Amino acid sequence: MGFEKISRAPVDKVTTLKEAVNTYVSDGAYVCFGGIGDRTPSAAVHEVARQRKQNLRLVTDTAVTFAHDSILLGLGLVDRFEVAYNWGGIWGQDSVYRRAVEKGIPKPVEIVEYSNFTTGLRYLAASMGLSFMPTKSLLGSDIPKYNQDIKIIDDPFTGEPLALVPAASPDVAFIHVQRCDAMGNAQILGHLGNDDCLARAAKRVVITTEEIIPTDEVRRYSNLTAIPYYCVDAVVKVPFGSHGRGCAFCYPMDVPYGLQLQGVWATEDGFNRWADEWIYGVEDWDGYCRKLGWERLSRLARAEQRYQRFGEVR
Repeated sequence: MGFEKISRAPVDKVTTLKEAVNTYVSDGAYVCFGGIGDRTPSAAVHEVARQRKQNLRLVTDTAVTFAHDSILLGLGLVDRFEVAYNWGGIWGQDSVYRRAVEKGIPKPVEIVEYSNFTTGLRYLAASMGLSFMPTKSLLGSDIPKYNQDIKIIDDPFTGEPLALVPAASPDVAFIHVQRCDAMGNAQILGHLGNDDCLARAAKRVVITTEEIIPTDEVRRYSNLTAIPYYCVDAVVKVPFGSHGRGCAFCYPMDVPYGLQLQGVWATEDGFNRWADEWIYGVEDWDGYCRKLGWERLSRLARAEQRYQRFGEVR
């Protein structure tokens, strides 16, 4: 693997997002933003963009359009993108992603494709200290034909073909959660995606969280702790840190916001004007939220609460 995962101490790791990005993301870094569909670390993406980190290599199992890696692609900050699935959902096609991949706008990007499952296997391999993980699932696809990093071998036990995918160990992973204590014990409500393995695979882990809770509260519900403190380097409180997408039990996807972005990002000029206003035109994520409007964000939170009450009644 080329590195030894160091256990982190149980100390206070609370910092600012600006400081965490400045400390752990360098030009040319290999970066992953966790979550699948929801719990997207939108605030972290914005801060990486705001600091104009260059020549990044990204890895993800699901690129979430209009709120995720496409922002960094559209700003020309990415050289290589290891991606399994690009999901626009009800928001429609992502013109920023298509311009980068199809036309090299604003600059050419190397696209390396895997499947959702095998990207998860890559994190799992790294979390176990292995350099690869075997699978048969890719043998029925053309992915190995176009991805030279996937190796096909003869199984030494059966003689049948077997695909090997390389471990993925990002220099830094940003993972957004609902709750975390100051030491980094991160609790995830709802599906984990691959974030439990990602936290053990990455060299550095920054947790962004909706709220910081006492360690005694973590211990009360210890079964929710998907990422333990010894995997975590920094903890950052960023309410509504997944805005655009949702964060289960906190707020839903902001559908009107996404539908509006589809039109704004349809042209390169529209995207650049949006970035100038919403990323470079504010000081930090708090500034973004103030510009968006705390009342709008509060309505999203209340909508999620109503949904949860409806589920309890049923």
